[in-house]
Amino acid sequence: MELITKVFTVLEDLTWGWSLIPILVIFGVFMTIVTGFVQIRYFGRMFRVLVGRERTADRTQISAREALLVSVGGRVGGGNIAGVAVAITLGGPGAVFWMWAIALVGMCTSLVECTLAQVYKTTAADGTFRGGPASYIRRGLGAQFGWLAVLYAICLIGSFGLGFNAFQGNTIAGAVKDSLGIERLWTGILLAVITGFIIYGGIRRIAKAMDVIVPVMALTYLAIALLIIVMNIGEVPRVLGMIVSSAFGLEQAVGGGMGAAISQGLRRGLFSNEAGLGSAPNVAAVAAVRHPMSQGITQSLSVFIDTILICSATAFVILLGSVYVPGAQGIDGIALTQQSLVSHLGSWAQYFLTLSVFLFAFSSIIYNYYLGETALAELTKKTVSVHALRLAVILIVLLGASAPGATAVFFFSDPLMGLLALVNLMAVLMLFPVALRVLNDYRDQLRAGNDEPVFDAAKFPDLAIDRTVWKAER
Repeated sequence: MELITKVFTVLEDLTWGWSLIPILVIFGVFMTIVTGFVQIRYFGRMFRVLVGRERTADRTQISAREALLVSVGGRVGGGNIAGVAVAITLGGPGAVFWMWAIALVGMCTSLVECTLAQVYKTTAADGTFRGGPASYIRRGLGAQFGWLAVLYAICLIGSFGLGFNAFQGNTIAGAVKDSLGIERLWTGILLAVITGFIIYGGIRRIAKAMDVIVPVMALTYLAIALLIIVMNIGEVPRVLGMIVSSAFGLEQAVGGGMGAAISQGLRRGLFSNEAGLGSAPNVAAVAAVRHPMSQGITQSLSVFIDTILICSATAFVILLGSVYVPGAQGIDGIALTQQSLVSHLGSWAQYFLTLSVFLFAFSSIIYNYYLGETALAELTKKTVSVHALRLAVILIVLLGASAPGATAVFFFSDPLMGLLALVNLMAVLMLFPVALRVLNDYRDQLRAGNDEPVFDAAKFPDLAIDRTVWKAER
């Protein structure tokens, strides 16, 4: 066991320790420049899906809006509450600026990987679409890279499908116990039952659940943050000035100065929005859309919502309050966010935060399960394996919630996520020319006056596309 632990520790050092974050930043900047800042150019089109402009005629399929909300529900989690607090504690207010910067770059990375997921999606046995990095590795790079697709799928199941769900269950149970005094076991049983009901309904039930949960949790949290900003509107210019000056080392907020701000901002931003990690493409592929770029653009919006909106909401709650003291090493993590809310709104705010944590973490559990199911489909087509995964997820959620120390056995989650991110980035870079061709096709149709471009697979005869999928879409 000690040897296994050391192996995963080395793997984590090789990925998250020094290589992965610089690679994600470099790739994101490169793609942004080459695509002509596509995430900014088409920013307005991202919101079309929220008002129903992107629709599918087939009601049995998953709409672009539902795919977006599943993705937002997965990206938004404990990192938006506790992670932002940790970033500010260790990196100072300047970390928030660098979180914004990496989100703008990550919007392009997410657009490219999700566009590729749409291009190479296939039809599952239940009639819905499936796809993601394992699919575009196998179909886009060819059979000789099949081993890479298998490696990615295994890492995705181990990290998101299993490991992170134990952490999310533990987060929910801990928050409920601290604020309401309910024992972890009872919370774990309730979580397991609700999780089982939703995941046994398949992607359609998952999408319907997210269509309700995500808008409620996101809009409510943002409304509370906006209320706090309005209550302290006179302090907002000072806070913005503090964020910018600390970001460039003009105001020494923590011991590490500007370096600590950049490091914490980039790390927490990437952990939160998952751009480039290859998780969101698994959800992006299920949407029935007219053109792959439509879903790529839509998925950029989920990065914007996660980091620019919700992470910023947490940051302003903390920085406008009196609990946070720059440079002080006292309260951090979720306790800092909780006490900051209480200082603004009173003791009832801690119960609101508990509800927020529950909804954020629960939506991530459902999202993580679906990632695992998608990856499993790349390894085996046997129905019994899906039932085994569902039972494993239910039990792991129960275990993670009920036993405070249980999540220690899932030490492999972060290293496996680092490895799958490197695999995904390698594939995305190799398939980037394909994404550019699809982007150019989309642009050409817009220039020709077609406001809703349609993907014609016949224009790409050299690509291993499932043409029946796009024939049905047309």
